[in-house]
Amino acid sequence: MEEEIKSEFNNCSFSIEEDDQILPTLLTYCINYKLSPLDLASSWEAYYLSSQLTGSVVKNAHLDGFLLHLQNEAKEKLNKEEANVYSSNDIDILMHNGSGGPDEAIQNSPSSQNQRPVFDVSTPHTNGKSQSGKDLGASANRLTPFGQRTAKFSPHFVFNNALNGANELANQEINNSDEDEIIRRVRPGQKCSLSVISSQPQSGCRFMYDRTENRFNFLENRIRKSTGMFTRTGLYGELADATVASEEEIFAVGIIACDAEGHLNDKSVLLQCSAEHSCGQRVRLDLHNLTKFSLFPGQVVGIQGRNPSGHYFVALKVFDSLPIPNEIACPPAKKQASPIEDAPSTSSPSRVLSAIIASGPFTTSDNLLFEPLQELLAYARRREPQLLILMGPFVDSEHPNIKKGTVDRSFRDIFLIEIISRLQDFTQYMGSNTHVILLPSIRDAHHDFVFPQASFDLNLLEDSRYQVDDITSLANPSSFSANEIIFGCCTVDVLKQLSGEEISRNPPNELSDRIGILATHLLKQQSFYPLYPPAIGVPLDFSLAPEALKIPSFPDVLLLPSDLAPFIKVLSIGNENEEVIKTMCVNPGRLAKGIGGGTFLELHYNRQIEKTNASIIRI
Repeated sequence: MEEEIKSEFNNCSFSIEEDDQILPTLLTYCINYKLSPLDLASSWEAYYLSSQLTGSVVKNAHLDGFLLHLQNEAKEKLNKEEANVYSSNDIDILMHNGSGGPDEAIQNSPSSQNQRPVFDVSTPHTNGKSQSGKDLGASANRLTPFGQRTAKFSPHFVFNNALNGANELANQEINNSDEDEIIRRVRPGQKCSLSVISSQPQSGCRFMYDRTENRFNFLENRIRKSTGMFTRTGLYGELADATVASEEEIFAVGIIACDAEGHLNDKSVLLQCSAEHSCGQRVRLDLHNLTKFSLFPGQVVGIQGRNPSGHYFVALKVFDSLPIPNEIACPPAKKQASPIEDAPSTSSPSRVLSAIIASGPFTTSDNLLFEPLQELLAYARRREPQLLILMGPFVDSEHPNIKKGTVDRSFRDIFLIEIISRLQDFTQYMGSNTHVILLPSIRDAHHDFVFPQASFDLNLLEDSRYQVDDITSLANPSSFSANEIIFGCCTVDVLKQLSGEEISRNPPNELSDRIGILATHLLKQQSFYPLYPPAIGVPLDFSLAPEALKIPSFPDVLLLPSDLAPFIKVLSIGNENEEVIKTMCVNPGRLAKGIGGGTFLELHYNRQIEKTNASIIRI
């Protein structure tokens, strides 16, 4: 079994240090936590990414931290199995059955009386009671673990912390909200200009109509377009068929594939070429001559090498970055976009922006009170950002109450009451100086389960109480511009999925930033989702994907919410023949994690990345 463990770690591109204690210790972990060697290797990869370790060697010094990670995983699994034995309604009944006593004391405690009551969407707001007569406000007046947290709004990570001047707000005390509202409203605001670059598909589009022909065309067109990009540069020589035996060194373009089901490894890598040059045939890649590479299924690459036998294409050099077209690399001022609204005379300076960015879930796993969202909006009221970007899931299909069907409202009602009504109150309070952007997720229970995913159709809200001024919904994925700063967003956890499929090799003793490498793949492939076949659980529709997944303009800020550890990184793409393009890539984390709070991002962009300040904050 030790050999199986070693083999699975090697398949995940990790090697085990020559130490007599490591393999027996890992075997003990398998036995104690009832894990297979594959599960243990997957857990190590999750620990490696979340701890942001460097190097690919498993060392004895790492084992204590890995053991703690396994213990936490076991506790989380046990908590999920034991959680929600009673529904929220059952708890309310138990709390109301007694007269006096500790339960009533908890319900009427002063700290719980400022909670916002939950209203039913079908009737006007009447004292917190719904049409059915149930007191929905009672469930909001309970003490919760989230409400009892102590460390509120503490910085988790600060990018460019040394900057001062316009970014001094990031270091002020943020819990003081005693500012006079009259003074706040008299102060002249700076409204940002906002325009959409790409947001497809449109609301109401047909999906689940893709056929095998769509899948073939999707792959073939990607290979052909990429081939044209390489050819037009004139730097790589004449294109040849990699499947034909040849002793001469040739250049070929194709897409990386795996020779069987399961994870990719350096012995199972295939290159699928275009139907035009090789009738769509595949050839096995020999990577032993390469000292450095990073490959995953679906990646389009250019390869220099030779095929002496006709069975193996011996790779000598891999080009994993597609040449950058002028229309993608052009300055922001030249980009064409569809304006959402014109900037007023009080608009802020070009390429200067303040924003708060958060990704769902927006409620903790023990209730549907949406307390983290309430706290975030209260924080945004004090900070007054020009832009508030909220990325799904909003009504999380993975929430225990929704999975078990214990909620007494429709998913749409939950979205309207808990999300839209709160955002409506927020925009009315802030005026027109703060704009809200919503992006859906495939985990949204009230929205279409398809990727790419159309935006929420806020124009179809039937209830006149839900006005959506200063609220814009975009597709998943999408690109937009605010004050000429380009944002790219995708709410599918593509980083986590790539980390499970990518294989890599680095020179000995060379430190590598694996998270940065994974994020850079999206820019190099010029796609929000370059992985093929898609990960389990991703409903990729190939009839919608070709244009919707394309990155139309290199973003200044790339938003990739993920279950991996939150981060802020600067990605650089380009080579000696191209201008280097820099992008700030951000994973703001999840606003709610389990029964506690998570993290969000506060951004102060100041013309260029070097002068920009950003903070990941624990809520």
